[in-house]
Amino acid sequence: MQNGAQAYARMAQTTANPREREAQLLLRAAARFAAAQTAEPFDRTAAREAATFNRKLWTVFLSSVLRAENPLDAATKMNIKKIAMFVLDRCHSLEINPSAEPMSALININRNLAEGLRG
Repeated sequence: MQNGAQAYARMAQTTANPREREAQLLLRAAARFAAAQTAEPFDRTAAREAATFNRKLWTVFLSSVLRAENPLDAATKMNIKKIAMFVLDRCHSLEINPSAEPMSALININRNLAEGLRG
């Protein structure tokens, strides 16, 4: 039965629309931050890995928004760019010096954006 559930989960991921897939990735990043943040003792390695994963994800988002053919209006693009720059700065700081406190903002941003993507 386990193999059937795993196959279903894989199929659900491959058939998800792009917005749903982005939401899933944002929630995965938020979950990785939350796990590192609440670990006892604080897990610096997991925090660094979560920051790297999130930084890569947001780099893709930012590059997509900055493409000339992106259909979003200029104001929306600017708002996403500002959020992305904040996120990338926080991720960079966490990769250098992991600590639990700055993760809360990143968790909230990722969760809120995922919720918005899901409508």
